[in-house]
Amino acid sequence: MELHSLRVFLTVANEKSFSRAAEKLLRTQPAISLTIQRLEAELQEKLIDRSAKDLLLTDAGRTVLEFAKRFDSLHSELENSLAELRDKSAGRLMIGANESSTLYLLDHIERYRRKYPKVKVQIRRSLSSRIPTELIDGELELGILTYDPEDDRLISRVIYKDHLAFIVSPEHKLAARADVSITELGDENFIAHNVVSPYRAVVLREFQRHHVPLKMDLEMPTIEAIRKMVQRNEGVAFLPHMCVADEIRQGVVREVKVREMTVDREIRLAYPARRALSHAAQAFLEVVQA
Repeated sequence: MELHSLRVFLTVANEKSFSRAAEKLLRTQPAISLTIQRLEAELQEKLIDRSAKDLLLTDAGRTVLEFAKRFDSLHSELENSLAELRDKSAGRLMIGANESSTLYLLDHIERYRRKYPKVKVQIRRSLSSRIPTELIDGELELGILTYDPEDDRLISRVIYKDHLAFIVSPEHKLAARADVSITELGDENFIAHNVVSPYRAVVLREFQRHHVPLKMDLEMPTIEAIRKMVQRNEGVAFLPHMCVADEIRQGVVREVKVREMTVDREIRLAYPARRALSHAAQAFLEVVQA
């Protein structure tokens, strides 16, 4: 059964005339009559009592009329909902990011929410290593990565550049130094993030390359916990600069440059290359690019 046939029947019933329905629908009267006949044949029921002087509906016709009204209403709701999605006054946006990468989204989300306040934005915490697969499988629309996924099924764009910062407590013996050599860090107690990342691998590799022991007797599950332990002078740490920028400005931790180590971080926004983005996701891309 086609929605068009129900709409024609609904118009005929409302106008109580084949000719007036034809005028309203910009069709010929024979075309309207043929549509009603085909609908009756499909339903195997007479919908209109043609023996009466005025147009009257049969019992089956009155039943079909009620459903035709509901279908027409649902169709209008569907069109309105799609229109709302197109103008971003509705919809949902799902972005995957790990703990630290979420911070790089804050400014973008603020601008996006100001422009499209009715779109529901959900940031889902995901392992950075899992985000490419979740994007390809359709579990996420957008993802934040700190590495190039190198997968032709994905597009990734650099949206922020950051670096790993070596931080210490203001009470630490190195706090007054502008820079240090990596060889001076062999006796330090590093507080590590117990999440596998390419930047952790870079730090390990640099210490090994310079033949400096790296003591990591304490591992914490979150960057917030690591930062607080450093503030308490329980150890030192390498953390993304953005995650500690406010604390450095406030003086509750100090950043000290390690002369042999410059570890830059490129923050990338990734999305599927071969799948159309929703209106909400496309709008977020435009906000980021702007």
